[in-house]
Amino acid sequence: MTDTISMLENTPFGHSADTPTISMIGTRAMLFEAPGAFTLACQRRIWALMDACADRADIEEVMPGVTNLMLIFSVPPEDPEAVAGWLRKAWATLPEKHIKGRLFEVGVRYGGELGSDLPRVAEHCGMSTQDVITLHQAPLYTVCALGSVPGFGYLHGLDPRLATPRKSVPSLKMLAGTVTIGGPQAGISALTGPNGWNSIGFTDLVMFDPERDPPALFAVGDQIRFYAESIEV
Repeated sequence: MTDTISMLENTPFGHSADTPTISMIGTRAMLFEAPGAFTLACQRRIWALMDACADRADIEEVMPGVTNLMLIFSVPPEDPEAVAGWLRKAWATLPEKHIKGRLFEVGVRYGGELGSDLPRVAEHCGMSTQDVITLHQAPLYTVCALGSVPGFGYLHGLDPRLATPRKSVPSLKMLAGTVTIGGPQAGISALTGPNGWNSIGFTDLVMFDPERDPPALFAVGDQIRFYAESIEV
């Protein structure tokens, strides 16, 4: 078993343009990483793979991430290489899974104290704060995965012109509900705490409430459109 796991961990599956990377995480978990860029089509194939894995008797839990999928086995697999081969074949043959999620219209108070990084984003992108707000509101975003902290949704759809690096010095107490940009992604902070993403606004929506059923507001496949409730620059 140990030799087989070691072989999987070191196998030259290289994360190239067309080859997935598959590795064991300990003895009961396996990580599948899709090749290529973070696109909606790629994420829809991750969702299809998620369903196929959930139907296997030897897999206890599946956790989709952004272009990746974590598998938790009920017991350590006797032949991880066989599972990896099955994953590669499934990835190559499964059609995309389209999820008809709910649509959330999210009102944002752009700028001000709770969106204090809006000028920084505008400066980095070489545009006005109003242009940043206009471009941020334009797309229909898709929740591709939940994670990082409870209730946080990884969103696909940010206009690439708004991509802004995370801050080198994070905010130590960013409030839950802060509307953010981190690298090429948009987000809404789910919990109050340290956060290196750029705050551009705030929403009163509660992303995670342990007393709610389900606790997380968003689910995979939901769609989000932002609109300006107010602007303070």
